Amino acid sequence: MSAPAAAVSDRLRVAVLASNAAAQDRLATLVAQCGHQLVEATASPDAVLTDGTADAVLPAAAVALGAVAGEFAGWLPPDAGAAQVDAALRAVAAGLTVRATPLASRNFDSLPEEPPVLLTPREIEVLGALGNGMTNKEVARLLGISPHTVKFHIESLFRKLGAASRAEAVAKGIRQQIVEF
Repeated sequence: MSAPAAAVSDRLRVAVLASNAAAQDRLATLVAQCGHQLVEATASPDAVLTDGTADAVLPAAAVALGAVAGEFAGWLPPDAGAAQVDAALRAVAAGLTVRATPLASRNFDSLPEEPPVLLTPREIEVLGALGNGMTNKEVARLLGISPHTVKFHIESLFRKLGAASRAEAVAKGIRQQIVEF
């Protein structure tokens, strides 16, 4: 165990710095829910919890809730719960950096990621040609193979990618970064 990690106790001494009284109370409540001791910033805290508006020099590594600007050892979204705050405070007190995924980049509507598909080099060439809108005959001429072989490769692509059409096969190939256009 590293020296900073060994110094982290079960109950941290946490200072709260906020822009207003309501934010101060909310952050203090989170510290209490985490089971840590609330101390003044001048009392050598193990970590600081802030709403990101701390202008002064921070007395310890800080976790900012909702802040997007500034140099903080930890950053969490404004809706972070006590468990997340506790983990972040412990991490920064141990000398680690904490970064949550920004709300803007969270995509809750996306489909689950598809498992990677292994395609042969020829199947990748055929898929790329399909993505360029080529017919079976055009693909055959381009690759120097028969149209029947192209059809065989397309059927194999449909099976491996779980696609029912050429467009769906190309879309899944792009999504899995098999082909680029």
